[in-house]
This record gives sequence, C-alpha cells and structure tokens, in this order.
Amino acid sequence: MSKNKIQFQSGYSLPQLFKEYGTPEQCDQALFEWKWPEGFSCPQCKSNLFCTLKNRKIYQCNQCHHQTSITSNTIFANTKLPLTTWFLGIYLLTLTKSGISALELKRQLGVSYNTAWSMKQKIMQVMKERDDQKPLNGKIQLHNVYWGGEFYAESGGSGSKNKTSFVAAVSTDEKGHPIAMNMNVVKGFQIKEIKRWAKQHVKAGSTVISDGLNCFKAVTKADCHHIVVVANGAPKSVQKEEFSWVNTMIVNVKNAIKGTYHCVDSKHLPRYLAEFCYRFNRRFDLTSMIPRFVYIALRTPPMPNRLLKLAELYG
Repeated sequence: MSKNKIQFQSGYSLPQLFKEYGTPEQCDQALFEWKWPEGFSCPQCKSNLFCTLKNRKIYQCNQCHHQTSITSNTIFANTKLPLTTWFLGIYLLTLTKSGISALELKRQLGVSYNTAWSMKQKIMQVMKERDDQKPLNGKIQLHNVYWGGEFYAESGGSGSKNKTSFVAAVSTDEKGHPIAMNMNVVKGFQIKEIKRWAKQHVKAGSTVISDGLNCFKAVTKADCHHIVVVANGAPKSVQKEEFSWVNTMIVNVKNAIKGTYHCVDSKHLPRYLAEFCYRFNRRFDLTSMIPRFVYIALRTPPMPNRLLKLAELYG
C-alpha cells in the first residue's frame, strides 16, 4: 500500500526552526526581507534611502525623515515579546494539526496566560483575514452547521437560542479529492445571509452542491451553479457521497476544538474555525508555512487586545 505523499511529507522540524530563526538577528533579517522584498521603502514617501538608529531598531527615511520599524502597522505592532518567541508561537499554531490551547501555549513559550491568549488570537486573526481573501472554486460541497447549545438550550434542535450558526464548504478536484475548505459564522440561515457569504467566499462559475435547505439557493445570486441533493435529515446526509468530505471536515474540526479547548466563546468561534481551515488549505507544503504566514502577518493591520475581545466576526 503506497503512502499518502501529503501526510508523509518531510514537514518542518523544530531543529530547522531554531537553525533558521533561533536568534533575534535572524528574525529581524527575515522580517525585513518579507516586509520589503524589493528593499526598504518608506511608508510615507516611498524613498528607498534610509539609515538605522543606534539605540533602537528603527529605520529612518533619508528623504522625509519618517521613522518606522519592521513591526509597525502589522499584527506584531507594539509587541514586547522577542521575535524568537513569536516565531515559536507561529510554528506551534501553524504546524500542530489539532491546534494548541492558550494554556498549553503559555507553558510552551514560558509567558503569562494573557500573553499567550493574545498571541493566539492575533495569529488566528491573520489566518482568518487571509483565507477571507481566497474564495473557493470548482465543485463545492456545502452544509449548514451549529455550534454549542448541546446542554443549555431551552429547546432542542437548531432553534436553540445559544447555538451559533456557521457554514462549512469544501472544494474538490476532478477526482473528488478535497482541495480547500471554508468555515464561517453567519447570522442565521437566511437567503440574504447566504448570498452575502457566497459572494465573498465562492468564485463565480463554481458548482455548489447542497441539501434541500431553502436558503442555499442564494448561491445562484453569486453567479454559481447550484445542485440540490435532498438528504431528508442530517443522519442521512452523512451517508451521501455528495457530502462525504464536508461532513468529514465538520466532524474532524468539531472533535479537534472540543478536544483541545475547554471553552470557545461564540464571538471568537470564527477565528478558531479559521485556524483549522488555514492549516488544512496549506497542508500541501508544510516547509513554506512559516514564511507564507509571516509575509501575510506583516500586511495585516494591528489588532489591539480591546478589539480582540470585543470583535464578533462574520465571514
């Protein structure tokens, strides 16, 4: 029996991480090159002439004298953590298949729980913002899902007030193999909301396969083809070949979240879903995971803790 090439790829090891990004100088150099691939460019006047201050890691433009740093206006803005700690945190969150809790991250990094929680949320914010820019295409399996409400609902079923609604979608290739997935919280399963979701997360011309839920016909308003496969209830839909991959992903992600985290607040659920989607969508090349992530993190606006705690995200 042949081995799965994706599952058995060499990956990216901790010794490799420490070899390439084990010192502050290596991290500084990496961030400089990823932030300014064509060389330094002043964010104010675009000049490429600069000097560095002696006592601080600040770059000053020779033309307009604007001062900047490799972390300013990025997700790393105002951080007090060494970049080596950030790189290790990014490694643990991007290359750990089932995720890692803030409590475990605290222990691995040797930081406070609040610091670990903040770092984790910021890293997941980058993941979400990036995948929100990459719509699915091709043949797409679509399903409605609910999170929470199993024990505290006033009434059973999907109508429970404390359930969070989200859509799960998986794109497949011509052979039926999964390519990418998208899981985003929505404000309920109404036609208007699914139309909004589809326009952002599905490329026009794609073929979307869903069950008989009426709101899913809204994907046609996003210029997608729609195929309905009536399943007559959730238990039977699991057995349908047309939904095999999306149902597999739903079960895997739910089990991973429940097994890794004690509690996930519904307003933060979009980031946790994005975390699993981000890793799954980039599983084909684990060696490039960190460079690709940090490149995008340097182009993600700062996310202060007050916004991390307040934000309710809909994708």
